[in-house]
Amino acid sequence: MTSLVFRSQMTVEFGHCDPAGMVSPKRLFEYFDTGTWSLFEAALGIKRADFLTTFGILPLVDVRLNCRQAVKFGDHIEVASRVAAFRRSSFDVDHRISVDGALAVEGGETRVWAVRNKDDPGKIGAKTIPAEIIARFG
Repeated sequence: MTSLVFRSQMTVEFGHCDPAGMVSPKRLFEYFDTGTWSLFEAALGIKRADFLTTFGILPLVDVRLNCRQAVKFGDHIEVASRVAAFRRSSFDVDHRISVDGALAVEGGETRVWAVRNKDDPGKIGAKTIPAEIIARFG
């Protein structure tokens, strides 16, 4: 478990919601993805657009979502993201969405540290996560 947590606040817009005014799971996963990339930007000091050419890619291999209460149009939310575990070539990111300070959604992702195959750029392969990268997450 790492100590670095990236937090972002926002107000839920109507375009994020279904006709009943609730944020759809698809949009919640988008919030998670943004949290992951923002966390890596903060930890490594590199813009997400430059990540692919500097380090590689972080393909998503599993997602989890537990909604405790609906997130709705107009809610003021905080998305908190942190790496829960690093393994040899994969890692888990935990996400928590709070509405006005109360936990509303918990979720997570498993991603792989990967690079493109030099001989066939259409293929990717897992790579060991460098120790100096892991250290940046505290």
